[in-house]
Amino acid sequence: MLAVQIKPDEEILPLISSKRIFVFECLGCRDVHYPVQRAGEFIDGLKQQVLGKATLDYLCHREFVQEYIRAYADQLEKAEVVLVLSCGVGVQVVCSLLEDRTVYTGCDTLHLNGFQGLTAKEYDCEQCGECYLNYTGGMCPVALCSKHLLNGPCGGSQQGKCEVDPDMPCVWQQIVDRLIKLGRGDVLERLGAPKNWNVSPAP
Repeated sequence: MLAVQIKPDEEILPLISSKRIFVFECLGCRDVHYPVQRAGEFIDGLKQQVLGKATLDYLCHREFVQEYIRAYADQLEKAEVVLVLSCGVGVQVVCSLLEDRTVYTGCDTLHLNGFQGLTAKEYDCEQCGECYLNYTGGMCPVALCSKHLLNGPCGGSQQGKCEVDPDMPCVWQQIVDRLIKLGRGDVLERLGAPKNWNVSPAP
């Protein structure tokens, strides 16, 4: 279980403004910290944009989420974007199951020390406090890039493999491929601001 906070309005609203939205909300981390009231206010503020909402525990369990996707298939089909309110692991799970859809996170995951319970082994969240998944197709360069690069690949990868660890796929190659598939290749031209490591553990 992790601690999350809702992203600032100025960061998330421009991405979803005037779009039809389906919302996934995870309450699995509320015993640690999940701002239930703030999340409710944020969703209510979207008004008529929200076509449907699924609230569940443990969005980090892939098989569990698959059942919800089947149950809400009609509403998901009509939505232009999917908004996920959860930790970074939950967002990555949803992205992996909805590869042909644009998925945004409305949360930042905060760093906690010590044991935090069980999460999906296939996905990782560095709890960096400043989630970049909205600009990387739902794949985390902080957790999955050996160099923690935020503005694109280093140029050293070979045949889609990381130059630091040849057995590891280059996550930036995966990010580029996914964004192009989604018709969001223009996001790759965005130059991100320097990472604020004050809100996260050192890489």
